[in-house]
Amino acid sequence: MVKPFDELPGIESVVSGYTGGHTEHPTYAEVGTETTGHREAVQIVYNPELFPYERLLDIYWQLIDPTDNGGQFMDRGHSYTAAIYVHNEEQRRKAEESKEKLKASKRFKAPIVTEILPAVPFYPAETEHQHYYRTHPLDYKLYQKGSGRDDFTALHWNSRKDQQRLREQLTEQQYEVTQNKGMEPPYQNAYWDHDEPGIYTDIISGDPLFSSADKFDSGTGWPSFTGPVEEGLVRREADYSGGQVRTVLRSRLSGAYLGYVSYDGPEAGKPYYVINSAALRFIPKAELAGSGLERYLERLDREAGE
Repeated sequence: MVKPFDELPGIESVVSGYTGGHTEHPTYAEVGTETTGHREAVQIVYNPELFPYERLLDIYWQLIDPTDNGGQFMDRGHSYTAAIYVHNEEQRRKAEESKEKLKASKRFKAPIVTEILPAVPFYPAETEHQHYYRTHPLDYKLYQKGSGRDDFTALHWNSRKDQQRLREQLTEQQYEVTQNKGMEPPYQNAYWDHDEPGIYTDIISGDPLFSSADKFDSGTGWPSFTGPVEEGLVRREADYSGGQVRTVLRSRLSGAYLGYVSYDGPEAGKPYYVINSAALRFIPKAELAGSGLERYLERLDREAGE
């Protein structure tokens, strides 16, 4: 539950720990006995102006089995059951609305049983349990795969209905690029020579990905950027298809394929991002305030020398 939230823009900290029980300062071993009443939990400190609470909820629901009241996947017992602990009335209302929306979607046939509870004292876990995905990457990956979480997520959150909704939302080319790692023709796409000030967002989720201030002509025929406007929203992954090894780029939260990393840019040896226009939606500077992206206005003005 740490990795999916960690290092996203606006997430200030993600701490593993224990909460909901009747003992003070419990240890991992004590919680594992199922006698303390505590759940294993993560405490997230976030800036709602950069990452709204609703987005936290959206991510959370896709990480759990909300129909399981006996644990989660291969981990059984009360300490592993899912719950949302809210700190105020606004969070409670939004969490309840989010839960009702999930029920109404009928994505799951069984009842949604995840509890929404008032926040109570939270006790950070021992050092060895913090950011485990970083300190024990191989163990983490093996556990993630073996637990069944990935298969469960693919079944319930990337179903045929989800793909059909995407097909209705996107053009044929946008779908081919974002879902099947397609590359649109060079010099025959919307943004390769586009130089208007503004922000380029994820065509699916609307997340801000790139800024016109970082855009340059790479000579490739695709829009190219020296880097993302928000590092945590673009992820790299190794790609071995087509008989070559390269680093491809995806939008972290939607999973949309964006393009690839190249190293023959304006600064020798420094990577830059080659991106499909079909994966992007451009928001002009004049419309940023109305799109909830006004925080980038100052940056664009600074880069323009205004």
